[in-house]
Amino acid sequence: MSRLELFARPRWRKTWNVYFPVAALVDGRWWVLRLNSFPDHALWTLFVEGVPYFDIDDLPTTWGQPLDRSVPILEPGTVEEVLAPVRDFVAYGSEVGQPCDNPFCCG
Repeated sequence: MSRLELFARPRWRKTWNVYFPVAALVDGRWWVLRLNSFPDHALWTLFVEGVPYFDIDDLPTTWGQPLDRSVPILEPGTVEEVLAPVRDFVAYGSEVGQPCDNPFCCG
């Protein structure tokens, strides 16, 4: 599988949201990473402009370290705008209409 997103160099910003901890503006489109219940599910889900793109366990090196302490903070107003399209997709699979309801990993 060859995905152009894997070669991008996003400049992550902290959102302070436990489920969607970072976002980045890449080529004019907002990327948001959801942190999933690993190892029951993939570690991350990438959303671009609110659309789920793919799940991934190991982030490409070009993506840097999104959870690093040195990652700058995104402005609160921008956080609200960026997370609005994904806010209802907290549970793994909810973005495709099949939210995980397992109490051990997603409950």
